[in-house]
Amino acid sequence: MRVGITLLPELPWAVDRERWRAVEAYGYDHAWTFDHLAWRSLADSPWFATVPTLTAAALSTTTLRIGTWVATPNFRHPVPFAKELMTLDHLSDGRLNVGLGAGTDGFDATMLGEQVLSPGRRHARFVEFVEVLDRVLSEPRTSWSGDWYTVDAARTVPGCVQRPHPPFVLAANGPKGMRLALDRGAAWVTTTGAAPDAGAEDWWAAAADKAGRFAELVEERSAAGSPPPGGFARYLNLEARTAGFGSAEEVVDAVGRAAELGFTDVVLAWPRPDGPMAGDPALVEAVAARLPELHAL
Repeated sequence: MRVGITLLPELPWAVDRERWRAVEAYGYDHAWTFDHLAWRSLADSPWFATVPTLTAAALSTTTLRIGTWVATPNFRHPVPFAKELMTLDHLSDGRLNVGLGAGTDGFDATMLGEQVLSPGRRHARFVEFVEVLDRVLSEPRTSWSGDWYTVDAARTVPGCVQRPHPPFVLAANGPKGMRLALDRGAAWVTTTGAAPDAGAEDWWAAAADKAGRFAELVEERSAAGSPPPGGFARYLNLEARTAGFGSAEEVVDAVGRAAELGFTDVVLAWPRPDGPMAGDPALVEAVAARLPELHAL
């Protein structure tokens, strides 16, 4: 089992640099930052841009995999985003993961004055976004004409360090998104879709349901002769459980449950002092001491 940490882009870099370096020194497998223009109850609090934050993280670490958690089409166009991702892949010497999601309503969907889309239209836009992003990152010159995007000879030179491009980690809680993850991604991640105030057992029941549905899709594809590629990863987002983790032992138990459900990776949150993901930051170091045990799961 691989274990990652999400660090919200809310601290001055002089402070945040030490957190990213600590995650690497502790031996975590990957680290992520949110990709939003503003986020929920923290919308009027300090919040820094994702790509510059990851650029600084790439230049401040040497082995840690870093990534977007998760980028969406709500305020991104695949062509300039591809150029940024290619550059990040070079700056990190091939340590970039690209978390992608369809997006939801909220600040990201409204701050640019766009019409808020229905879930079905968001998914349709996401399918095309992933297709175009894949092509632009994989080919030196790309043109495209679709329902959502038009691209005229977009250049991506010299291309990515990781070929054909950094791994796509696609977020999905429903079958359409899960199928897209299998079609276009190197990994799938779920938040379970449980209500924000769900109790622990209800949350784990939702996680089990999503893991089971995904396993069924994999079995269908394997029976049809098109199994997912070797090494395809399954991520469980444990950020929502942060407030419930009072000790490293509780985190170890949660990671064990995730492993039993077939997940290969979990992502924890660096605890905040209050509000979303509130908890004790000392937990990051305490869990790090148990990483050899978790890696063996």
